[in-house]
Amino acid sequence: MKIKKQRKKWVILTQSIIAVVVIGGVFGFIAYNNYKINQIPGMTFEEMLLYTTGNNDEAAVTVGIIKDGEESYTLYGTDGEVLPQKEHIYEIGSITKTFTASLLLKAISEGKINLDDTVEKYMELPEKDYYPTLKRLITHTSGYKNYYFEMPMTGSFLTGKNSFYGISPEKLTDRTGNIDLEDRDYEFNYSNFGISVTGAVLSEVYTKEFTALINEFIRDELGLTKTMISNGSGDLRNYWDWKENDAYMPAGALTSTIGDMMKYAQLQLDGYPEYLLKTHETLAVINNNSENNKKMNIHMDSIGAAWIKDETHNIIWHNGGTGDFNSYIGFDPDKRLAVVILSNLPPGYRIPATVMGVKLLTDLQKQ
Repeated sequence: MKIKKQRKKWVILTQSIIAVVVIGGVFGFIAYNNYKINQIPGMTFEEMLLYTTGNNDEAAVTVGIIKDGEESYTLYGTDGEVLPQKEHIYEIGSITKTFTASLLLKAISEGKINLDDTVEKYMELPEKDYYPTLKRLITHTSGYKNYYFEMPMTGSFLTGKNSFYGISPEKLTDRTGNIDLEDRDYEFNYSNFGISVTGAVLSEVYTKEFTALINEFIRDELGLTKTMISNGSGDLRNYWDWKENDAYMPAGALTSTIGDMMKYAQLQLDGYPEYLLKTHETLAVINNNSENNKKMNIHMDSIGAAWIKDETHNIIWHNGGTGDFNSYIGFDPDKRLAVVILSNLPPGYRIPATVMGVKLLTDLQKQ
């Protein structure tokens, strides 16, 4: 009995620690003292960049802009120094979700699936009164939590691995079958689990494991040759490890380069393939605007197919964060402006890419 109690305490402690280290998309702010938070809104983009890269010899922050039909990018190193152009390989974290949602909209355009379908139509799950619809999954209104604790997370934490490492598709399916939800739109709750279930459904629809499925989609449909499920290697440091076809890959396992991400942004502006335009259409009003986000001029008013919508500035955006990388992509489809920021710095380090990206994009809108 004593051993069981100790084991239970250990699991609870591990869950608590993992809850701190798991990256869920970095929509909130981690980690600034009040003095810095109050300073940031008055900073220029250049000051933000200088502060973030200051005295950091490891910094490699790439900033891409699409404006007036022209694409350009700049690579910044320590103290904001402009470095020779090089397309580093970055983890793009939760921006992966927009690719998963794009594949879903492609499946819908092909008549393979419907947004209002519930997940048990495609997954082998226990009979139950209700499972969430795909629409609720990709708008984070399904009622699912950000993630659910699984025992492999304990080993991942102790060995310093990605917290989602080793969670198999079978574990995801088992967990899905054990969660009871009501048939209603829940309040917005950012869910890596929900997007991962979406990926599992797509694998069933196309009868292909997710890694091969998404890699082929990105290469053959979107024409991006350097964006793929991470294999743990690249020219920077500290990439997350993944096991083959880990269940949470649809939520955050892609790596990419500034060249590919600029092409991806241009595809959004062009609305090509046509189903990409559908990903921008509002599917739910969320009004998820914390005081800190408002202070940083970040708005989360509504959501499309994974894309967050800032109705105030007419910006469609998403961001991403892993252990040692953070990123932002945002665009104004009317003014045909886009900004991409890829950083090899942790999401909670100084000023994240999201804050800098919004500042740069809103400044460009005024020009």
